[in-house]
Amino acid sequence: MERTIRVVIAKPGLDGHDRGAKIIARSLRDAGMEVIYTGLHQTPEQIVETAIQEDADAVGISILSGAHMTLVPRIVEGLRENEAGDVLVVVGGTIPAEDAEELRRLGVAEVFTPGASTSAIVDFLRGALAPA
Repeated sequence: MERTIRVVIAKPGLDGHDRGAKIIARSLRDAGMEVIYTGLHQTPEQIVETAIQEDADAVGISILSGAHMTLVPRIVEGLRENEAGDVLVVVGGTIPAEDAEELRRLGVAEVFTPGASTSAIVDFLRGALAPA
């Protein structure tokens, strides 16, 4: 029997728009994943703590505020500092291409920009988290 993938969907910072995050959460659930949605206005520390407490396989960060280069690295580093560096981090939102490359360099597995299909996100997570 295949293990269920556990994903934390998080909205860091002051970004108050969560429609996209909820659509992704529903799509991941429909694909058979277990989803923990943190709600709005989470700090990086809260997101890291949730990922650890929920034994998450991945954290999906939805961010539209433009603060991605400040908040996302804090989440990635917080996971590493708490011996959870194996938790896959993906980001979705309005991220310029040059910032997406820098986020990947810092440890983000993938960046999904507006227009990415939910099936592409599901497929990426399944592929990246498949048992070795």
